[in-house]
Amino acid sequence: MPTMTLQIPTADGRADAFAAFPDGDGRHPGVLLYMDAIGLRPVLREMARELSAHGYYVLVPNLYYRHGPAPVVELPEYIGEEERPALFARLMPLVEAHTTERALRDAAAYLDFLTAQPRVGTGPVGVIGYCMGAVLALRTAAAHPDRVAAVAGFHPSPLVTDAPDSPHRLAPRLAARVHLGLAENDMSAEVIGELDQALDAAGVRHTTEVYSGTVHGFTMADTAAFDPSALRRHWDRLLPLLGHALADG
Repeated sequence: MPTMTLQIPTADGRADAFAAFPDGDGRHPGVLLYMDAIGLRPVLREMARELSAHGYYVLVPNLYYRHGPAPVVELPEYIGEEERPALFARLMPLVEAHTTERALRDAAAYLDFLTAQPRVGTGPVGVIGYCMGAVLALRTAAAHPDRVAAVAGFHPSPLVTDAPDSPHRLAPRLAARVHLGLAENDMSAEVIGELDQALDAAGVRHTTEVYSGTVHGFTMADTAAFDPSALRRHWDRLLPLLGHALADG
């Protein structure tokens, strides 16, 4: 699949980004892919290429662009349990600096850029995310219900909190179809029930599924959390979601 490195203009500068798309001159549904906390790196580029092979233009921005181009933090090729503590000690200041206000400001810029690409169709887009990216995907869809028809989040950061802007409180603003694929250690049954109740009460078409035997980060092949069967299930859920929602749009 053809790929490009791009610069997305934002209110705070320019975000470097990776794009993958089908060959040829046709237009395709757009997908905004939000990275996990570890950042934009080869495994996410490969996932974008795989998704583009199914007929999508996939844009993956470096969410940490305010701190420099990706990789902002030097990353090992493989992130095992021994590497995680030191790595996340360096990453957490970047995560904490990416406030909801900044995220929403960036989301508008990312959507504007994605939908302006000549290879992207005129219909609504999908937004998917991993870890903290799942939270950002829901926030983006809630802020732009007229532009986002599908949301998928995998091994998400907390979606139910006591904060006034907790992601689950955004359910009434969603117009998108939603799939959430959880690791076994992501949320308790009680919290999942509260999340589902919020989505059901808002009339959101959604599925919330615990991927059995998994731990947080199961889609990421460069980490010790990786689970090949769970990654396949992720594709089995994601592709029909995008196909139905973006075709309907």
